[in-house]
Amino acid sequence: QRLVAGGAAGALAICVFNPTEVLKTQMQNASSHLGMLDVLRRLCQREGILGLWAGVGPNVTRTFLVNAAELGTYDHAKTRLSRTFESRAAAYIGASFIAGLASACISTPADVVKTRLMQQAGSMHRAYSGILDAVHQILADEGLGAFYSGFAPILCRKLLWCTLFFYAYEQLRTFALQRSI
Repeated sequence: QRLVAGGAAGALAICVFNPTEVLKTQMQNASSHLGMLDVLRRLCQREGILGLWAGVGPNVTRTFLVNAAELGTYDHAKTRLSRTFESRAAAYIGASFIAGLASACISTPADVVKTRLMQQAGSMHRAYSGILDAVHQILADEGLGAFYSGFAPILCRKLLWCTLFFYAYEQLRTFALQRSI
């Protein structure tokens, strides 16, 4: 139930904020310096307002998978590691690393597809017609490894994020429980 709730909350947030990620991706991939309003104007002229939701499908999928992987893996790993380590902090940190690894493994392919679809937003030439076409073409042209492009920095980010997030969560939860007693 928590996995679905976490995934759904993340998916809803992505639907709302996808336009900012499309603009960011377009600005980062522009060959010349373009301001946000220039990118927005160009994108809307070529694709209309819906162009701001390019890549929303894989973005929602990615967010749902990330939230589900992190929450589910963390809880399971924490339970198992709590039996192994006397220190709760060691169990929290170990479980956070496991959750970060699971999240990176699951999210990186969706990140690759999402980024490719967002990069082509507003472009006259479209390499992919949608999610399934992108997956098929990337696999056929570049192989399975292409879905893990950028894995090392994503893994580093996920390990740090999960460790900070879950450790802080556990500390705040313990504090709140002590206050309510």
